[in-house]
Amino acid sequence: MADKNITKTELVAKIASATGESQATVSGVLDSLFGTVSEAVAAGTKVSIPGWLSFEQVDTAARTGRNPQTGEEIKIPAGKRVKVTAGSKLKAAVK
Repeated sequence: MADKNITKTELVAKIASATGESQATVSGVLDSLFGTVSEAVAAGTKVSIPGWLSFEQVDTAARTGRNPQTGEEIKIPAGKRVKVTAGSKLKAAVK
């Protein structure tokens, strides 16, 4: 069975080939994109790329969990998570 993962290196190479830009330039743009998205979401701002993806910070409530090895109840504190939602264009591409 073929590997169905694409690495950042492969992604950079494909984008560079498609755009005619150097791999260093494309890698820098991707790093900047991910850094900007990370900073914005950490600050509580929703980032949306219409039709493709949206990223937002969500709060999780404190809850009681269970240690799977001992069965002992443990308290899981409230926290923050990142919610990533696929847009309509991405959903349509998968169908």
